[in-house]
Amino acid sequence: MVDVPAQLQSVTRAYRTEERDGEQMHVQSLEQTYPAALADVWEAVTSAERIQRWFLPVSGDLRLGGRYQFEGNAGGEITACEPPSAGAAEFSATWEAMGSVSWLTVRLAEVGGERTSFELEHTSRVADVPAEMWETFGPGATGVGWDGGLLGLSLHLGGVEGSLSPAEAEAWAGTDEGRSFYRGAADGWAVAHAASGEDPAVAQQRADATYGFYTGTEA
Repeated sequence: MVDVPAQLQSVTRAYRTEERDGEQMHVQSLEQTYPAALADVWEAVTSAERIQRWFLPVSGDLRLGGRYQFEGNAGGEITACEPPSAGAAEFSATWEAMGSVSWLTVRLAEVGGERTSFELEHTSRVADVPAEMWETFGPGATGVGWDGGLLGLSLHLGGVEGSLSPAEAEAWAGTDEGRSFYRGAADGWAVAHAASGEDPAVAQQRADATYGFYTGTEA
């Protein structure tokens, strides 16, 4: 059992577009605070042994300038790395998948006691996202996937009650509990999309399609 409502409510989602180096970008972010010290969260998101326990097996050279590869998923290069110092830490990497490159930045910050704020920002070129895909799914196509990642990290760090291994996640998506998670995550991205200026009805329609994609069901 996983406390799905608690997890969904503890994540702050945001979406915006902006221009960088003359190109339009999709920028998505997710933030959650975990009941763990900064050093522990840093290790959980930078150690290959820890990452495979809540996300996917990863190989490569996990240091500045090194390349990494997630099993059956994306790979890339670590382009910035600032280990914990003065209550904060951060790293950036490329996210290379399906012939395109996007960018990740993870920011950690102490928020008092044994608690750490985790923020993931994912940036992609508007031109690299097929128009049909965006018009069908909107930001939830990738955003809901990242919600799944934060759920894994939250379970790993004790941020939410429950147990779910990465190996169990695919089958879990087809359970009532799993469907409720993906329904809530997709709806959360509809709210974030509407907050960016999209018509709320359009944002919800895309969230419904995203939910169907992740669960193999009709909305």
